[in-house]
Amino acid sequence: MPAIVLVGAQWGDEGKGKATDLMGTDVDYVVKFNGGNNAGHTVVVEGEDGTREKYALHLLPSGILTPSVTPVIGNGVVVDLEVLFQELDGLEARGVDTSRLVVSSNAHVIAPYNRTLDKVTERFLGKRRIGTTGRGIGPTYADKMNRVGIRIQDLFDEGILRQKVEAALGFKNQVLVKIYNTRAVDVDLVVEELLGYAERLRPMVADTALVLEQALDAGANVLLEAGQATLLDVDHGTYPFVTSSSATAGGACTGSGIPPTRVSRVIAILKAYTTRVGEGPFPTELFDDDGETLRKTGAEYGTTTGRPRRCGWVDTVIGRYATRINGVTDFVITKLDVLTGFEKVPVCVAYEVDGVRHDEMPVSQSDFHHAKPVYEMLDGWWEDISGCRTFEELPAAAQRYVLRVEELIGARVSAIGVGPGRHEIIQRHALLDA
Repeated sequence: MPAIVLVGAQWGDEGKGKATDLMGTDVDYVVKFNGGNNAGHTVVVEGEDGTREKYALHLLPSGILTPSVTPVIGNGVVVDLEVLFQELDGLEARGVDTSRLVVSSNAHVIAPYNRTLDKVTERFLGKRRIGTTGRGIGPTYADKMNRVGIRIQDLFDEGILRQKVEAALGFKNQVLVKIYNTRAVDVDLVVEELLGYAERLRPMVADTALVLEQALDAGANVLLEAGQATLLDVDHGTYPFVTSSSATAGGACTGSGIPPTRVSRVIAILKAYTTRVGEGPFPTELFDDDGETLRKTGAEYGTTTGRPRRCGWVDTVIGRYATRINGVTDFVITKLDVLTGFEKVPVCVAYEVDGVRHDEMPVSQSDFHHAKPVYEMLDGWWEDISGCRTFEELPAAAQRYVLRVEELIGARVSAIGVGPGRHEIIQRHALLDA
């Protein structure tokens, strides 16, 4: 069977976990292909008795909550082993079976010294800070590109591991001590900490590219789940205010080992409004009561950090950009219910930069930074839509909103989230091939 890629169309936090959960019973493998524990998915699972359980997943693929799914951490992920096992222990304590998890032997490990470097570097940037979560993600990807990184497989050879840690700290300790006036990191302590995870980790480790190829050949449905989102992609995002990995559909192939010829669909998640965490330009950002209403109603606080998210109206320029960069075949619009109660709902259709209209993303970051949104005002609605399960059940104004956004972003809207619950969603088109 072909593989399906799931990406965020904005700056993250669009509800990718919920979309994954929606397809969960029809998907056999869910693969996280980029990022680390710098971002998270919140998934709300509704029991047969109507009770709701909320799960915050930071590193694990959201498919781990579905018993029939094999969750995979791909080679493109950077893994904080302490966080990994804390998360596994937390899920197991709540009765979730985590024994199916498979981890790529080629995934890179976040060493303790990279967490330290991440925090001190950001602090010294002052006004030029990026907005990093300080979890060592960026320095670990830098080590990967500089060919001094530590991979999962290195934990099973103490000699190799020690050599790599010594080589890395030979330079990094100089930086920590002489530039940042921080204590040097002890090689022995790092090696000891990392080796402490090896035996528990060993049964999970595999050549995941081979595992996934064999699964596809056997007719399995494989879902490739991005961390972060299109505008946080290191190549195609709002650089330098981006993550350190490839969060687009192209990154799904490099981060999993699945070739592009096996991908049949690209599903993008677009929140019915826009949010962002961290620094960087945000044309539709609101600083008024409407912004605060979106934040409170949508519970817009970071899954991993707890930071309040910056909120603004939906931006279809970004949506069109995501469609183009990812080759989107289907959109899922989430949190449409949060817009209930607004008399008018603005939709950004273009930007104005120094008096010039831009219908597509400006070429330069400077122009994007100075972009002012051009809004089209649509009628709002007051009805509670959380019980709607067909498109026709939505209020007429909500239908017009979805159809206009669909027209502007250039790809069909196949599903619409109308509430936080697992089943609070409208499906217009199937997300998986028959």
